[in-house]
Parts: sequence; structure tokens; C-alpha cells
Amino acid sequence: MTARAGTDARRAAVLGSPIAHSLSPVLHRAAYRELGLTHWSYDRFQVDESGLPGFFEKLDGSWAGLSLTMPLKRAVIPLLDEITDTAASVEAVNTVVLTEDGRRIGGNTDIPGMVAALRERGVEEVASAAVLGAGATASSALAALSRICTGPVTAYVRSEARAAEMRGWGARLGVPVRTAGWERAADAFRAPLVIATTPAGTTDALAAAVPERPGTLFDVLYDPWPTALAAAWSARGGAVVGGLDLLVHQAVLQVEQMTGRTPVPLAAMRAAGERALAGHQEEPPGPPARAGHQG
Repeated sequence: MTARAGTDARRAAVLGSPIAHSLSPVLHRAAYRELGLTHWSYDRFQVDESGLPGFFEKLDGSWAGLSLTMPLKRAVIPLLDEITDTAASVEAVNTVVLTEDGRRIGGNTDIPGMVAALRERGVEEVASAAVLGAGATASSALAALSRICTGPVTAYVRSEARAAEMRGWGARLGVPVRTAGWERAADAFRAPLVIATTPAGTTDALAAAVPERPGTLFDVLYDPWPTALAAAWSARGGAVVGGLDLLVHQAVLQVEQMTGRTPVPLAAMRAAGERALAGHQEEPPGPPARAGHQG
């Protein structure tokens, strides 16, 4: 599933609402520079669910692909010609490849990106795991765990409705999911792998409960970083995988699919992301472009 990689000017972008915070342009542009794709551009557009169909109507043959963030990952599905099995498994598309023959193919690089980020840190297989939270990222975490976890997964959630959702996703993905209340979230730290999928600040109070010999923490946040939980985990000697790791690995797959080029320069993309998070902008950020103003 790749777009054509000729020498004509090609366009790609990230869509979402809000979108001004997105690091995707930094990562993709860094890849283009390293790959010598001087005719490629990558922008950001503020697009919500109601504006998405109109944005798609304006796409022309210069477009190679789109990255999608919330709230568009499910809203885009009816606008596509095809979605991959991986995207269908969680009903979430974060990547659209626009092919030379005009087809719109939706995929999900978050799931293999999670797996790749863990493998980079030596986590190839675990006997059990815990997930903190039950939102859209948590379902992707379960899908990733279906590839590397050989035993049960325990999800720590705030309501029975959320618990039922996680058990449902587990059944759909072939992952045995147990659920527990958020008041027991510190119990998660007994697992060899903990994936924190909650918003910023949610796990701060759990930092004091990190055990003496923790396993691996995958905290999907990247700003602010480190989170209180990630800092405490590192201080105890545990391995930590962060949100930037996930962002870079899923972006590598997007660049590969949109450009048809491989290998994609992961190290350069990560370095660019780190510089941006440290406040060292490589180019003036400017306001996010909006749908209907694509010039």
C-alpha cells in the first residue's frame, strides 16, 4: 500500500482538531530532507468531523497521503475505498494513502508503531500486561498486545461501561481482558509491561506506587515529558518507552507508505522531534492551515 514516488510535486498533511500542537510536520519534513524528496511538502490543517468530507472533495492528484488525529480516525472511514485489516480491527484509521489511480486506502500505523517502539527497547514478548485507561488509544494498545502478549491483559478503568468496552475489544481482538477499577490502578505495576493511555496528569498520583523493580512502562504521552510516572519509573531502574517513540515509529510507516521509499530515516525523525519538543524550532511554525485554504 504505497503512493507513487515520482518527481512531480507531491503533498501530504496531518488533519485534526485541534492540530496546532502536532509534531507530524516536523517528523515528516525531516524524513523528506533525509530522503532528498525536495518536491514533497507536508502541512497541517485544522479539520473537524463536519469539515472532513469537504476537505476530501478538494484533494487533487498532487496529494499522496494524509495523517489523521482525533476526532477523525473513525469519521474518515465512510469516505474511503478500502481499509486495511489492522485499521478495521479497531475501527480507527490514522493514515490515508492516495494512490495513482485515485483510490483512498485507510490504514493504521499506530498499532504496528507501538509494537516497533517496544521491540526497539527489547520487548519482544510478555506473559501478561496491564493497560491504564480505556479510550481509543487503549483499543490500539490491545491490538498491539495481541501480537506480543501470550497471556491475560488487565485494564484499569473508571466505570463499568468502560470496562465492558475493553472486554468487548479484547474479545474482538482475541486478547483475554480482565478489568479492574481505577482505585486499584497501582496493582498494574506488578505486570511486566504497563501501557498508560490516559491524558496528561491522570497517572501523576500513581508515581509514588512504582515498585522497587518495575518492568517496562509504555507511556503514550510526549508533552509534557517525562510524566511524573515515567520519571519515577526510570528512577527505579525500569525501562520506559515514551510517546515520542510511538509517534516516530508510526510516522516512519506513514512516510514509507506515502512515498514508497525505504528505509525511512528513523534517527533523523526522532532527533527532529526531540529538538521541537525542546523548543528549538527548525522553521517558523506559523498558524495551522485550515480546510478550504490549501494553497
